[in-house]
Amino acid sequence: MTRAFADWLALREAADAAARAPELVEHLRPHLASAPRPVIHDLGSGTGSMARWLAPRLPGPQHWVLYDRDADLLARATADPIRAADGTPVTVETRERDITRLTTEDLRGVSLITASALLDMLTADEVERVVTTCAEAGCPTLLTISVIGRVELTPADPLDAAVAAAFNAHQRRTTGGRTLLGPDAVGACADAFRRRGVPVAIRSSPWRLGVDQADLTAEWFRGWLGAACEQQPELAGEAEAYASRRLAEIAEGRLGAVVHHHDLLAGCP
Repeated sequence: MTRAFADWLALREAADAAARAPELVEHLRPHLASAPRPVIHDLGSGTGSMARWLAPRLPGPQHWVLYDRDADLLARATADPIRAADGTPVTVETRERDITRLTTEDLRGVSLITASALLDMLTADEVERVVTTCAEAGCPTLLTISVIGRVELTPADPLDAAVAAAFNAHQRRTTGGRTLLGPDAVGACADAFRRRGVPVAIRSSPWRLGVDQADLTAEWFRGWLGAACEQQPELAGEAEAYASRRLAEIAEGRLGAVVHHHDLLAGCP
């Protein structure tokens, strides 16, 4: 399972990088400029795509601390060197941890907290705990590529809306005693920061998938439809023909997909 998930992360990395809102990085620069060697903690880092995207956009020495519950993913994250914008080597350490249980002591001395494709997999209580810890750390927090429940497929198909609704319900499912926030996570996170007096900026960060991303589009579509059918089994009767139509359109370069996300930056006035 780790290998399959790592392959998925590798497949989506370029789309994530193209989608993230670069203007939020510009908001960060004045804050990070005051630190001779910013310390950046990345929550749920997976194979390290956030560090590979952000570190080259920041100048000078940096130290990254990567958190994940999967030791194999963390090992992949440190396999290749990362350099800052000016070519300075970036130092990296890893911590195998549950990021919903971090404390302010874990984040002592941090300059920036980041995460990518994380929020929508958390519960309301977990978001509150993460926001509390980040706010108490007293530094900016950049949370990118969070699903918001909007997908646009071109050309449209009569089954698109039903699949999208079932997928969004799956994102909000209760599993293992945890009720996930799914598309509601960005709003819940923003509200939690604002209640603590922390300013928040939100920007759009959509995947725009076309003929050049056919492999990613097909893999995303299979997962999207599969989750929808798991949530609403009665869709299965129409899903086979629907999948055949859509996958053929992807293979022929005739299907475009916009998968909407939001990026959130907290703590930069």
